[in-house]
Amino acid sequence: MSVRYRTSAFNDDGGSGVSRVSGGLAVAVANPLDPEHDPAASNPEQLLALSWATCLNATAQAVVRRERRTAVRVEVAMRDAEERAGYEFVVTAFISGEGLDEAATARLAADAHDRCPVSRLLHDAATVAVRPEAWASR
Repeated sequence: MSVRYRTSAFNDDGGSGVSRVSGGLAVAVANPLDPEHDPAASNPEQLLALSWATCLNATAQAVVRRERRTAVRVEVAMRDAEERAGYEFVVTAFISGEGLDEAATARLAADAHDRCPVSRLLHDAATVAVRPEAWASR
């Protein structure tokens, strides 16, 4: 099995400061629970949502062979963890395809979730869901 791409990220500031990706990308991060957080900074919830939405929609486009527009919306909620200390994310992806009926959208959602590399990381988590959604002009 050959590696097609590799990257790495680095954070030594914790929840507030800067996270960096090798090659120059730097993202200001802030803890959303801190009342004085910088609203222009990102947080892990937003970065997870962006990562999965991007990967899942790229996969949905591959599934439909770019023959129609697709869209993915990801919602991430952070809550107190159940049955252990700390927090946990509850993540839901909503997938839609232009011109698809409910059954076809459900198939698209299932197929994209099965093939998406980020979905494969999240697939068996009890707090992760993928739902079909009716197409709405964006």
